[in-house]
Amino acid sequence: MAYLILRIMINALSIVAAVKFVDGITFSGEWWKMIIIGALFGLMNSFIKPIVMLFTLPFIIFTLGLFTLIINTLMLTLTSFLSDSLNLGLEIKGFWPAFWGALIISIVSMLLSWLTGAKRITYYRDSNR
Repeated sequence: MAYLILRIMINALSIVAAVKFVDGITFSGEWWKMIIIGALFGLMNSFIKPIVMLFTLPFIIFTLGLFTLIINTLMLTLTSFLSDSLNLGLEIKGFWPAFWGALIISIVSMLLSWLTGAKRITYYRDSNR
C-alpha cells in the first residue's frame, strides 16, 4: 500500500513539474485533483501502456526505443482526455506540449523514484496467513 501511495505522489509531482515548465499544459483545479490525475496516469501506464507497447514492438525495435517517447505522449494525452471528461482540470494543447510534458514527466519520475528509493521497496508476505 505504501508503494502505491508513493507511486501516485511521484506521478502527481511529475505532472506538476510538466505543468510548471511546459507552455500548453495547464491545470486549473484544486490540489487534490492533481492526486487523482496522478492515480489516473498510473492506471494508464499500468494497464494500457503494456498493450500499446506490445502492438508497437516492431516500431520500438526499429527506432531503438525512441518510439516509447511517442507512447508516453499518448498516455499523457489519454490522461488529459480522461481528466477533461471527469472535470479534473488538466488540459494539454497539442502534440508538442504533450511530447515535452511526457519527457519531463519521465525524467522527474525517474529522479523522484531514485531519491525516494521506490524501486527498492519490496513486498513481504506473511507465511502464516
